[in-house]
Amino acid sequence: MSGRTGGDPPTGPRLGLRANLPQFALLVAVNALVGGMLGQERTVLPLLAGEVFHLSAHTAALTYIVAFGATKAVTNFFAGTWSDRFGRKPVLIAGWLIALPVPAMLAWGPSWGWIIAANVLLGVNQGLTWSTTVIMKIDLAGPERRGLAMGFNEAAGYGAVAATAMATGAIAEHAGLRPQPFLLGAAYAVLALGLSVFAVRETRGHARLEAARHPTPAGDKADGEPTTARIALLTSLHDKALSAASQAGLVNNLNDALAWGLFPLLFAAHGLSLARIGILAALYPAVWGAGQLLTGWWSDHTGRKHLITTGMLLQAAALALVAAGTTFGVWAGAQILLGVGTALVYPTLLAVIGDVAHPAWRARAVGVYRLWRDGGFAVGALLAGALADAYGLTTAIQAVAALTGASGLLVAVRMYETRPASARSAHTP
Repeated sequence: MSGRTGGDPPTGPRLGLRANLPQFALLVAVNALVGGMLGQERTVLPLLAGEVFHLSAHTAALTYIVAFGATKAVTNFFAGTWSDRFGRKPVLIAGWLIALPVPAMLAWGPSWGWIIAANVLLGVNQGLTWSTTVIMKIDLAGPERRGLAMGFNEAAGYGAVAATAMATGAIAEHAGLRPQPFLLGAAYAVLALGLSVFAVRETRGHARLEAARHPTPAGDKADGEPTTARIALLTSLHDKALSAASQAGLVNNLNDALAWGLFPLLFAAHGLSLARIGILAALYPAVWGAGQLLTGWWSDHTGRKHLITTGMLLQAAALALVAAGTTFGVWAGAQILLGVGTALVYPTLLAVIGDVAHPAWRARAVGVYRLWRDGGFAVGALLAGALADAYGLTTAIQAVAALTGASGLLVAVRMYETRPASARSAHTP
């Protein structure tokens, strides 16, 4: 891992995981709390829609995911710009302040409108805090261990999603759907705000240090630093790797919206208990989270493209297995397979953005990518809900499986490898 070189001032910022281990570990812990805020909903909220608020249409029941996904997607875009303009730490703190009322609204909101409003706030919280912890870890890690850094970040977040989903399922089994399961979220928000205010340090200086060492692309020398609009076009359309990553991220979270919103309803329709639904809801993000500790490192050694392609195709197979299954055992196997596929994709896509984007505008490129990726929540909830209402849960899952497979094939055709062979060989024993 890269540490301080001879040219670095002894008291200035240093790049590398070892050189920044205390702050990196703290940001991993903070991102676990970010994931826990999301995990409090994974088991309970889909069931709350029908049993407490008596929503029968799947499209109506999934409006909270639409609200969450759309808000988070837009917030991601601004989080990157704001973190460049104002610094990373102020954006992180703002995200946690916005989270404070969310658990109470979920626990005691008297109407479905309160649940939707809570998910708007949760989307802002997730967009600001998760985006910022990603950017801060990329800042600290430098170019050598970017995939590993993203693996740790996403493992912490989705490991906490899994643990909290299982915990809230167990709590709901004994204490009911509200309010007790959401008290975990309240504790997470208070703890994370305290850590962000008193312990997290600003990392924008690390990005500036890397930018000073980074060769400037020829186009940027002529035109100056690219505008935000140009960065958005590069990330969304013009650059083959960035645009392929953006569409794969969108489809990945589209099928995550399906898993979040419809899987618990499918499992409940086959008579599974709340505790067993909680186990299934936790298996997928648990494997996803733990697997990223390996896959982020793996992509540093072998490259990004083939891991992403394989991961998307595995997700498609897993979704098809969920649609075909009728028992806990089959669904558990499918959830594990879905977690493996997502683990191959998730940190690797972020590493692609870090590979291609210049440090001077990387935070904005991350924001654009995450705009597309988390827009998948809204698209997925609308698409899955409409298909489920028209044709049934199984057909909705099969359709998303086909779309996920097509996304993997598009990556195989369009994306170029972003991790240079020289960098990969440097890590090979």
